[in-house]
Amino acid sequence: MRIITISGVLRRLASTKLTLLWMLLLAVGAALSYDNPEDTSIWVLIVPMSLLALNLIAAIISNPRINRRGGLLVFHLGLLSIVVLAAIGRLTHMDGRVEIISGAEFSPEIVTDIHSGPLHSGALADVNFVQGPFTVEYRPQMMRGLTYSQVALPDNKGGWREAVVGDDRPLLVEGYRFYTTFNKGFAPILSWTSHDGRVAETGAVHMPSYPLFDFKQSNSWTPQGGDEIKFWLQLETGLTTEEAWVLDGRRATGTLVVNVSGERTELLPGESVKMAGGTLRYEQLTTWMGYKLFYDPTLQWMFLAAFITIAGLAAHFWQKLAAEPLGLDDALRHEKQHAKGSVPASRSAA
Repeated sequence: MRIITISGVLRRLASTKLTLLWMLLLAVGAALSYDNPEDTSIWVLIVPMSLLALNLIAAIISNPRINRRGGLLVFHLGLLSIVVLAAIGRLTHMDGRVEIISGAEFSPEIVTDIHSGPLHSGALADVNFVQGPFTVEYRPQMMRGLTYSQVALPDNKGGWREAVVGDDRPLLVEGYRFYTTFNKGFAPILSWTSHDGRVAETGAVHMPSYPLFDFKQSNSWTPQGGDEIKFWLQLETGLTTEEAWVLDGRRATGTLVVNVSGERTELLPGESVKMAGGTLRYEQLTTWMGYKLFYDPTLQWMFLAAFITIAGLAAHFWQKLAAEPLGLDDALRHEKQHAKGSVPASRSAA
């Protein structure tokens, strides 16, 4: 009768063949989860990560070549920490996208494309900042450079403090990271008043991203009690493709072309047009900035775990090299002997 011991089970769980299998499953899960598709479960990542963690724990406990060598032990503990933290990060993460017009406050209700783990518990409702103006640098041939998006945040003293956000300079609020994107553009501010005065509303119509869709600055809006209104925005921004250029909405002007039931009207800021159901007024032209937001409470711990892992591996190789000297003195001695035409007795006997 074959007796199965705990040490035997651990050695089987620590098998390098299982390590390769779990890594393959993780690679498949990562491919399926790329770009966060709606129909892919987060467990295609969590399950192989959990199996890899179990594999590492078994290896650390059962393999004396690991648990009796300090550097190698630290290295494997670091790997285990990275795998566990990555799994926790996927369970608690959140990411999404948001478009905010200049002068408006951030609101959780305007966040779109939200993907979050089942254990996400971030306080998105506590995020508070006001979007300001922004500039984007472009090199010749419309190569996008740095983005400088100005925002204002409460300073906890009854006032506001300013910050600048970019593609690589996130705004960090309540653990959420906001990064600017290529997605930004213009938005006419419009007011609609019904003829009887009972309906009055003001809002912004976001035009497509600029200058990516500079040829297609169109959108539509249906006011309450009115017909669909189609818009086309004719912009003057100084755009050039041959020279360096800076996109700055504060220096841009725009004529708004309004089309209702085939009837076309051009409006400048401050002008209005009467139509069936009410009056439309073009208040002003402003801009909107698109952000991608990201939440993962494990990022700082992941950096620490990675540092410890590298340190453990470095210590292991240092100890190994120290225990096995290169023997440079012996090599030099042999070279001198060969240069003099002498051969050690042991080799001549051979």
